[in-house]
Amino acid sequence: MSSTPPRTVFEAEFTTALCQIFEEHISFNKVLGLQVTALEALAAEAAVAMRPELIGHFAHHRMHGGVISATLDALGGLAVMAAIGDRHREEAPAARLQRFNKLGTIDLRVDYLRPAIGEHFRARAEVLRLGSRVASTRMEFMDAQGRLLSTGSAAYMVS
Repeated sequence: MSSTPPRTVFEAEFTTALCQIFEEHISFNKVLGLQVTALEALAAEAAVAMRPELIGHFAHHRMHGGVISATLDALGGLAVMAAIGDRHREEAPAARLQRFNKLGTIDLRVDYLRPAIGEHFRARAEVLRLGSRVASTRMEFMDAQGRLLSTGSAAYMVS
């Protein structure tokens, strides 16, 4: 897990467990190097650092579009997890964490606006609607200066 705890609206036990699931137990997120920086009731943020393994265009040192897409998808899922956790705050953290077992991406759209060139990036996802079966999200991928590089939208199965 990241050394700096994320900003959060949740209790420490839930936050720690959710970050551990996201950063360590979801192996692909670990490969990407995603680090949770914020958990809100309907949103999540994470950071990703450029590494040679993430380069898509060797001559321009640009991040691969698949890395951006996977990051946006992962963040959308994390925001949905946070929203589910918030919806069921009356439950113990362990019980809320069990609710994520059926979460899966139904649809994902990504628009690449600018090349991702730099050393550090961040992504943010917001839940637009959390239904009983499907959640809808909107995501952003930015450089270290906050310049918007890509946007995404997704739908997730929640039950």
